[in-house]
Amino acid sequence: MHDVMKITDFLYQSLQKKAIDILNALNFLSITKSKLQDMREDGWDDLIMRVETFCCEHDIIMPDMSAPYKKSLRACEQNITNEHYYRVNILNAVIDFQLAELDSRFTDNSLELLILSATFDPRDNFRSFKCEDVCNLALRFYPQDFTSYDMLALDMECGYFLADIQKDPRFANTTTVSDLCRRLVESRKSAFFPMIYRLICLVLTLPVSTATTERAFSSMTIIKNKLRNKMEDEFFDDLMVLYIEKEFADSIDNDSVIAEFELSGSRRVQFS
Repeated sequence: MHDVMKITDFLYQSLQKKAIDILNALNFLSITKSKLQDMREDGWDDLIMRVETFCCEHDIIMPDMSAPYKKSLRACEQNITNEHYYRVNILNAVIDFQLAELDSRFTDNSLELLILSATFDPRDNFRSFKCEDVCNLALRFYPQDFTSYDMLALDMECGYFLADIQKDPRFANTTTVSDLCRRLVESRKSAFFPMIYRLICLVLTLPVSTATTERAFSSMTIIKNKLRNKMEDEFFDDLMVLYIEKEFADSIDNDSVIAEFELSGSRRVQFS
């Protein structure tokens, strides 16, 4: 379990980063499934060697892997050896479950969404940019955000976008989609390519809509517990923001909060 979770944990931790790169997410998914498959096919011998070493160090009797597996002291399944049970029924079953979990989380639609979104990858002078992928991305996954007129405008913008961006030195060192979005605003090209800019903003919500939402639900169970279940929604929302955005909250100086509170006006104080 330690080896399996060590492989999948790296993927899940990477996907929860706010600045996750779409292409790297696809690469991490492929590498994770490949590592799990390699462990399923060739990881048994290495696991047994480490188990034997552990047993020798702690004076633990190592079971005979070629002996019949005994489900209990009285019951004995003659057709199944200890090696078959621990390798097939335990190790392979855990790995197969993790592979099935990855397949269920990353369906064909979600993979297609990530692949089409990778068309905005600005590396190598926007080599991945394709007008067809841009239009398919908007048409298949964001139909409510783009009308038929918007789709025509998006198709027209694609014809000018690539030629304009590749000649602009301000976009020469752009490496991520978030940097591309920021530089479009700074250069005011977002006003010239509003449909493309809208689609890029929607693409950037992908990591937010998954990781941030999961963190929000986890935070709710911590903040609003049995002892604090009568708080009002406004106060609860404020606590949620402070808890989720810990990095931003920690950067705020307490003295500045006190000073701003004093400048907000005098208040009536009641003494009991």
